[in-house]
Amino acid sequence: MDEATYNHASARCQPLSTLPLAQIRAPLTLLPGIGPRLGTLVTRLVGGPTIRDVLLHMPDSYVDRRERPPLAQAQAGRIVTVEVQVMQHLKPGTKTQPWRVVVTDGSAFVEIVLFHHARLGQMPVGATLVISGKLERYGDRLTLPHPDYVLPLAKAGEMPLIEPVWPLTAGVTNRLLGRAMTGALRQLLDFPEWIEPSLRAQRKWPSFRDAMRLVQAPASPEEAPREHARLRLAYDELLAEQLALSLRRLTRKAKPGRSLVGDGHWRAEALRRFGYEPTGSQIRALAEIDRDLAEPRPMLRLLQGDVGSGKTLVALLAMLRAAEAGTQAALMAPTELLAQQHYRTLSALSPVPVGLLTGSVPLAERRRVMAGLADGTIPIAIGTHALFQKAVTFADLGLAVIDEQHRFGVEQRVSLGDKGDKTDVLVMTATPIPRSLRLTQYGEMEVSKLTEKPHGRGPLRTTVHAISSFPEVIAALARMLDRGARIYWVCPLVSESETLDLTAAEDRFAMLEKRFGAIVGMAHGRQDSKVREAALADFAAGQIRLLVATTVVEVGVDVPEATVMVIEHAERFGLAQLHQLRGRVGRGSADSFCLLLHEDGLSGNARTRLALLRDTQDGFVIADADFKLRGHGDVTGTKQSGLPGYRLADVPDQDALRELARKDAKLLLNNDPTLEGPRGRAASMLLNLFDKVAGVNGMHGG
Repeated sequence: MDEATYNHASARCQPLSTLPLAQIRAPLTLLPGIGPRLGTLVTRLVGGPTIRDVLLHMPDSYVDRRERPPLAQAQAGRIVTVEVQVMQHLKPGTKTQPWRVVVTDGSAFVEIVLFHHARLGQMPVGATLVISGKLERYGDRLTLPHPDYVLPLAKAGEMPLIEPVWPLTAGVTNRLLGRAMTGALRQLLDFPEWIEPSLRAQRKWPSFRDAMRLVQAPASPEEAPREHARLRLAYDELLAEQLALSLRRLTRKAKPGRSLVGDGHWRAEALRRFGYEPTGSQIRALAEIDRDLAEPRPMLRLLQGDVGSGKTLVALLAMLRAAEAGTQAALMAPTELLAQQHYRTLSALSPVPVGLLTGSVPLAERRRVMAGLADGTIPIAIGTHALFQKAVTFADLGLAVIDEQHRFGVEQRVSLGDKGDKTDVLVMTATPIPRSLRLTQYGEMEVSKLTEKPHGRGPLRTTVHAISSFPEVIAALARMLDRGARIYWVCPLVSESETLDLTAAEDRFAMLEKRFGAIVGMAHGRQDSKVREAALADFAAGQIRLLVATTVVEVGVDVPEATVMVIEHAERFGLAQLHQLRGRVGRGSADSFCLLLHEDGLSGNARTRLALLRDTQDGFVIADADFKLRGHGDVTGTKQSGLPGYRLADVPDQDALRELARKDAKLLLNNDPTLEGPRGRAASMLLNLFDKVAGVNGMHGG
C-alpha cells in the first residue's frame, strides 16, 4: 500500500455522521431519569458522557426472579418472588428503627423491612401484591428488607424475570441504570455488519444490536443463556483492536524511510573486543534488524529477551550499523543507573565515540556531548529523559533504541524518534511478553526474540524455603560469604508497616549487619540517590558483599560476581518480577543460586506460583502465567497499564477470539485495504464505535 492509498483509507476511518453512530453519540443526559446531577455520576461510572458509554457498561451478573416457592419452603439468602397479602403495618418504637410490614402467602409470614416509610403507600393493609427481593432470616423470623419490586397483581407482568445487575457507584441504583439502559437500547439502530458472514453463521452470533439487547435487557427466560451474544460483543471489540493495529502497521509501512547499510568494519571491531561469539538467537535477531534497516521505510521492531540474554550487545551492533551508514544512534534508558551501566558497557566495546546525557552529568561534559551530537562527531548517545530536551539536537539521528520501553509513555517514545528524519526505532524489553499481550500492545511491531543465554554463563538453581527454616538459610549464607560470595537480599518493604506483617529492608539490614558486620550494605528507593548509588557501586566493587535491597535492583544492576539472590516474602511478588530479580545473579561463569523465602502455610495458588519459578527459567512460560494472574492494559486507546482495559472483551475465550480477530483483520485489509467495500465501510464504523480512530491516526512510532 503506498502513502496515498493509506491516506485514503485513513480518511475513511474519520468520525462518520451516519445515523447509527450519531444516535448513540448523543449525551447520556438525554436518557430517562438522567439529569445533570446524575449525569455526572453516571458518566464517571460508565467511563464516558454518551449513550454509547451506557450501552458498553456490561452487567456483571443477573438476577433470576423465576424462583417462586411457597414462603414456608423458601431459603434465606436467595431471591424470591411471591404473591402475598398485606396483613398489618408495625410502627417503629424509635426513630432509628425501621417500619415493618407483615405479609403472608398462606404458608408463612414475612416481615418487609422499610427504613423509608414513604414506600408504605405501595403496601396498603389488605392489598394483594407481588413482591420480589432477597429473603433473610432474623432470629426465628423471615424478613425481606427493601424489596426490589412491589407491584399490584395487575402489574406483575412489568417485573423482569431475568434482570441484569451492573457495577454501580454511590448515588446510582440498579433500577435507575436499568431505566437508562432501556432508553439507550431504544436509540440503538442496526449497524452494517462488520463480521465476516460465514464466521457469524458458524458461530451463530446475533447482530450487534440484537446481541446488545440480549445482554443488557433479556426479554424472557428463554434468552437467559447469553453466551453467543456475549462472545459476539467481545469479538467486536477485539476486531476493532486488531484492525487498529493492522492499520497502524500499514501507516508505518506507507511512510517513506531510508536504507541504512554498513560495511561491518566497526561491528567486527566491537565483536573482537567482546571476545565471544554471539548466540544463535542474537545472530538471528541482528539479521532481522539489518533487513529492516536496509529497507526504505522506518523500522519499528521489538527486541524481547529473557533476563541475561544479551540484548545490549544486539543493540550496540545495530547502532554501529547506523553509524557505518553515516548516521547517529541514541539509546534511551528509564533510569540513570541503567543509562550509566549501558554507557560503561558500550564505551568499552564501541570503536566509535559514545556520549552520556543524564541529569547528573556535569555541565561542561554535558555541553561537550551536546556539541558532539549536534555536529555529528559523537555517533552514539546514551541517556535518560534528558535526551527529550529541545536543546538536544542530532546532526542525523538514524536509529533510536528504547530500553525497558514499557516505562515510557507513547509521547516520550515518539519524541525521541522525532529528533531525526525518518528515524528507525528499536524497542527492547527484558520482560518476556506473553503472546496475548504481543497481539495487543505490540501487534503493529515486528518481533525478534532472544531465547539463549550468552556463552560463559554458569548454571542457576532456584529453591523454595519456608521462613521457619531461616536459621538454616543464614548458616548457608555464612558459608558462602566465607568463600567470598556476593549476595543480594531483597525485601518487599523499605521500613516497618503497621498494616503489613512483612520484614522490611531496614530491619533486615540491622539484623544482618549485626550478624556479618561491615560487609553488609543497603539500597532502597527512599534513600538519597547518591547514597543508594554509592551502596550499589560498593557492592559492584566487592567492598559490600551482602546487599539488602528492595526492588531497586530489579533492572539495570549488573554485577557478574554476584551469585546468590535471597527474596524474602517471595509470595508477595509477581512471577515476572521474581524472574527479573532472579536475573540479577547467574550473570557470570560461577554456579548461582536463588532462594525464595515464604511465609508458612502458603495458599495453594501461591505454592503453585513459586513451584513454577523453581522448576523453569523460561521467562516466556513465566510471563504467560503471570499475565493470566495480573492482566494488561489497552494501548490502542488511552489506557497504558493496569488490569484489562476492555469494555466487552473480558471473557474466558479472549485469547482464541483475539487470534480469530487478528486473522480476520488481516483478511479484510488484504481484500479491501482502503475500506471502501460494504464490509470495509462497516469496519470503519466499528473503529469509530470503539474509539480506535485516534489510536490509528496517532500511532506512528509509538
